[in-house]
Amino acid sequence: MSARERTLTGPTDGNRSGWTTDERLEELRLIKKEVLQGPGPEATERQHARGKLTARERIDLLLDEGSFTEVEPLRRHRATGFGLQANRPYTDGVVTGWGTVFGRTVFVYAHDFRIFGGALGEAHASKIHKVMDMALAAGAPLVSLNDGAGARIQEGVSALAGYGGIFRRNTKASGVIPQISVMLGPCAGGASYSPALTDFVFMVRGISQMFITGPDVVRAVTGEEITQDALGGADVHAGVSGVSHFVYPDVRSCVEDVRYLITLLPSSNRELPPTVLCDDPVDRSCDALLDLVPDDPSAVYDVRGVIEEIVDDGDYFEVHAAWATNVVCALARLGGEVVGIVANQPSSLAGVLDIDASEKAARFVQFCDAFNIPLVTLIDVPGFLPGVAQEHNGIIRHGAKLLYAYCNATVPRISLVLRKAYGGAYIVMDSLSIGTDLALAWPSNEIAVMGAEGAANVIFRREINAAPNPEEMRQQKIKEYQAELMHPYYAAERGLVDDVIDPRDTRRIMIKSLSMLRAKHVDLPCRKHGNPPQ
Repeated sequence: MSARERTLTGPTDGNRSGWTTDERLEELRLIKKEVLQGPGPEATERQHARGKLTARERIDLLLDEGSFTEVEPLRRHRATGFGLQANRPYTDGVVTGWGTVFGRTVFVYAHDFRIFGGALGEAHASKIHKVMDMALAAGAPLVSLNDGAGARIQEGVSALAGYGGIFRRNTKASGVIPQISVMLGPCAGGASYSPALTDFVFMVRGISQMFITGPDVVRAVTGEEITQDALGGADVHAGVSGVSHFVYPDVRSCVEDVRYLITLLPSSNRELPPTVLCDDPVDRSCDALLDLVPDDPSAVYDVRGVIEEIVDDGDYFEVHAAWATNVVCALARLGGEVVGIVANQPSSLAGVLDIDASEKAARFVQFCDAFNIPLVTLIDVPGFLPGVAQEHNGIIRHGAKLLYAYCNATVPRISLVLRKAYGGAYIVMDSLSIGTDLALAWPSNEIAVMGAEGAANVIFRREINAAPNPEEMRQQKIKEYQAELMHPYYAAERGLVDDVIDPRDTRRIMIKSLSMLRAKHVDLPCRKHGNPPQ
């Protein structure tokens, strides 16, 4: 009997003792070929017909060519019942291992939807546990390429326990190594909690869905009719729920940005973010800033123009661009060094802080602090959003999350008041009083408890009401309040702003200041962990 025949049929007595080395190598070659081919060309064609790539094709897109090393490719499940004992494919529906992205080590696992619909069983989960443990031990980023149908029902509670092990490892790795989830298919039920525990979630329109209960369950319980995409598609999670940080029209552009994001992040919390050579002059004058920000404190502008003018080559990577648009969070470089930027966005809700904006900015600040990324905060905020809905839904609690995140951050922090900074929102946006290392302001700054009109109405209410011409008196008192308490140097005179700078010098001063702060060290109090507001 030839080696090929023995491989396909197996020795009748299960004994390979009589095989030669060549026969054993031939068997291994055929097994490895079967591993790489997967369940067959028909299954691959069905995957492609859905507009989706196979697990290995996705890994090839993510990692540098030829760099992938697979872990446990020969793993098979040991479950019995419901016909499983007769269907034991290699890999058990998940491809795991490591490779490089632009030369840096990255660990990855990818569900293979062609095998059991990518559903998670005991062996499948064990492989994921192993690669997660390896990533944590090696201090390298972990990327999951998700395309699975949830727990493998035929394996019962063993599958559920497998998810528990993943969640525990997600939590253990949080703040230690970057964790990135790429949603490339369905993700239902408890399976959706692993991506929610990671640092960033990427989704692709048309093929990515996430939900706890699908349309059928929603229909049965509530009577509501809704499609999978309308319930938990990419645009819903990117713009409504805030679950997804990034959304793309196709897989290739999505994975390309995953690779780019990795270049902005350290491999672990034990390292600083990667530094690159900067061709953009450090002392470049930012003349465009003089026209970008209107003098009128109520006039609208796009703060992303300010960010683009300041950072290296105008290049920044915005996070959660479609959700809570009244605050902008972005990763960029200044003088070749990675920074995290938090900025109020006057073109959306006048830049006020509300529940979603507070949540968005707080988690971004926490991420940057965990991974040694300095923070730059650009302030133009009229306050917190007033309203019954905001109060009843916990604006106090959610706003406190951002306050806690900044107060707890130990990375270098620089804040810059572009225009107005009113009330508690000014304090929350990394003011000097909560620990920013350097507080700067432009000459257009207005730092006060509230706007001049509101303040005048409160302080001079009686005088205004008693005046022969109340409106004329009100305008007079507004000007009086502005001159007395809201002039550009009021905060600087009291040491609450370190310097008032020419906007054109912003880039130079930021880079110089961050260079000074690079060796910053803070000793934290001895504690197990804090108890941030939830």
